[in-house]
Amino acid sequence: MVHNVVIIGSGPAGYTAAIYNSRAGLAPLLFEGMQPGGQLTTTNDVENYPGFPDGITGPEMMEAFRKQAAKFGTEFVEFRDIKSIDTTQRPFVLEDFMGGRTEAHSVIIATGARAKLLGLDKEKELMGYGVSACATCDGAFFKDKAVVIVGAGDTAMEEALFLTRFCTKVTVIHRRDVFRASKVMMDRAQAHPKIEWKLWQEVVDIYHDDKKKVTGVKLKNAQDGSLEDFACEGMFVAIGHQPNTDFLGAEFERDAVGYLTLKGGTRTSVEGVFAAGDVHDPLYRQAITAAGMGCAAALEAQHYLSDKGLA
Repeated sequence: MVHNVVIIGSGPAGYTAAIYNSRAGLAPLLFEGMQPGGQLTTTNDVENYPGFPDGITGPEMMEAFRKQAAKFGTEFVEFRDIKSIDTTQRPFVLEDFMGGRTEAHSVIIATGARAKLLGLDKEKELMGYGVSACATCDGAFFKDKAVVIVGAGDTAMEEALFLTRFCTKVTVIHRRDVFRASKVMMDRAQAHPKIEWKLWQEVVDIYHDDKKKVTGVKLKNAQDGSLEDFACEGMFVAIGHQPNTDFLGAEFERDAVGYLTLKGGTRTSVEGVFAAGDVHDPLYRQAITAAGMGCAAALEAQHYLSDKGLA
């Protein structure tokens, strides 16, 4: 069987693409991967997605997206990742890690990006309970709290400045005294009265109470190895993201980090393959922008199939 559309990824972009393609009668097949719902499933509260004035949890939102896609006829492959896409032939042949082979006339890549973390044991355990990798997503939950942010680039400075809208104090932690951030961003951050600095320090542990709420971090001095307990009510990690594009061949054009580069709209460098969400977007990384691009990718896949006389 050759599928009209195969969607790889199950976050807001993938599920939205599935909703649009299934309503168009294309019966898409969606590979959900090993984390159905994507990064949003690690987010306790979502308050900035339109239509939910009282907020909604990330897992609840993704389950609602999935149910809507299923209602219109999307077929799901659970807990299975795609290993490779053979683009040398039409239809495309997708191989998964279980040895399965799937043929498709068109493909939508919505595999997202993963936040780079420090590698601490408690980091993932406390994600959503005071540890976050997205200040724009979670900053409002830290109103009148003192937080720390780990990072040294423009993103870290931008997020530190954003957090000052809500937090009483934002402490930037960096293991050196030289930053990668641009001069203009550093000047803004250093001039802000709510931003403080802990240089030559790295976080080696995270403290929390019996409700898993962050209460502080343990710092290690990178110069002399001394340890310090530093009180805070939240920790943001801003050391970058890594797009999930490792499984793609060299024919897929990417930037230096690995984000897919598009040829207009959602078209990748391979005709018939489209991309949506964080897999190509290092700038916004929001559920609503990912969903919007999922819609766009679905519509462009429809147009492609129609133009080729395939559906």
